[in-house]
Amino acid sequence: MRFDEFQEFRQRQLGADPSLLDAAETNVYRALAALRPEPPAEPHTVYRCDLARAWLRRYGLPEEWSRRAMVSRGVRHGLGVVFARLRAERARLWLPGDVYPVYFELARAAGLEPGSYPTLPAPALPGSPADDRPEYLLLANPSKPLGRYLTDSECGAVISWLRESPHRRLLIDAVYDLGAPFAAGTRRLLETGRAVLLHSVTKGWLWPRTFGVVLLGPEQPELAEAFRADPPTPDQLSLAERLLTEHGDVPRQVADELTARAERLFARLPADVLGAIPAASRTSPGNYFFPVGIPAETLRREYGVLALPAGVFGQSDWSGSVLTSLVGAFGP
Repeated sequence: MRFDEFQEFRQRQLGADPSLLDAAETNVYRALAALRPEPPAEPHTVYRCDLARAWLRRYGLPEEWSRRAMVSRGVRHGLGVVFARLRAERARLWLPGDVYPVYFELARAAGLEPGSYPTLPAPALPGSPADDRPEYLLLANPSKPLGRYLTDSECGAVISWLRESPHRRLLIDAVYDLGAPFAAGTRRLLETGRAVLLHSVTKGWLWPRTFGVVLLGPEQPELAEAFRADPPTPDQLSLAERLLTEHGDVPRQVADELTARAERLFARLPADVLGAIPAASRTSPGNYFFPVGIPAETLRREYGVLALPAGVFGQSDWSGSVLTSLVGAFGP
């Protein structure tokens, strides 16, 4: 079931049975609209290099990396630029098949035919042998809808995958990481020197498709030139400066509100359902996706809980479902 089809199904079910507990909202911008900062009243000139350095300082990364910190219009834009380069390199690309269908849309728009690997109920890296082609693995940390960060052993498996070939690289989508600095696993993967990190103000500041940074590896001059040739608008740069300098605490506020909403969801779940949510997902800060090893149909019919089938997030062979904590009933 595609996402749009599920939304129509959801509205029909809620209309037919108002007693259902709606745990299937996914629009965080609508849910947390009150926390979104306003844009500057009078935009002014802002330089990309200054924003890159401000971003590096915020996340505790070396300022000498500023020449590798490419300013973008967000993760989608960043991936579009990277995927175009991968197509020129005739690279192989692996995407998580059950995280975000837009990954595949962007890759195919760039002329790539990506392979996939599952993340639910736990990440399982592709096992294909390496060859002489450039090969990239995209992962999200934290991963949604898995609802948690990669474990130490999972990061170790990713590093082992890298070591199998000098042609292998990582693309790390850290957009759901609301903390600063980034998670220890993300920093560990960056230390390999073979990772591209993508981040933006989309989740932390609730401003999608506005501003982001793509932190390139040490030797990727062609990608750097592609980003320099396709910058954000002056208004977007001015907004980004305001978010980073005047509203630096907003990601913490967002995480606190999401944690509070999660607790309200948990309080209303039947004990069997709550117990089926992995502890790592229940306790991950700022998380609002909670996988549960019970089919969505069973949750609706036997427990009165409306959940998202795992297939809504992409191709998945897992029979479980995903709960969210974003509807107004879980708000303040």
